[in-house]
Amino acid sequence: MVSDNEGVSRTQTPAGTRRWWIIGGVLIAAFSALIIALGLYLNHDKVRWTVTTYEVVDDRTVTVGFDVHRPANTAVVCRVRAVATDFAVVGTVDVTIPADRDGGAATVHEDVTIRTTTRATTGSVYNCVTDRPERS
Repeated sequence: MVSDNEGVSRTQTPAGTRRWWIIGGVLIAAFSALIIALGLYLNHDKVRWTVTTYEVVDDRTVTVGFDVHRPANTAVVCRVRAVATDFAVVGTVDVTIPADRDGGAATVHEDVTIRTTTRATTGSVYNCVTDRPERS
């Protein structure tokens, strides 16, 4: 009787190959955990905003309502703008939200009226950043 590979099953992998698969799996898991931790770290204290309402009042006025999500007790400056049908910016206003607004809450709501040069079709928040005093 002839045995195939001296009794070694064809479904078994050599120990050296299995070890490399385990090392590779551990390295992939560690790298994935590092990427997730880095993403959480970079977005931890980031200022975000959500436009809740906008209304074109007339040919020269737009109102925008938005929520700002910020680190608690942090002053924020938001640039709000009105945009025409050709995507031209027809009005902007910078809004400062003080650190103590709504008791320093992490989420605050703001309603802004923007005067425009021509009729706008929409209003949006362009950007929000923390308001840090300049150092002398």
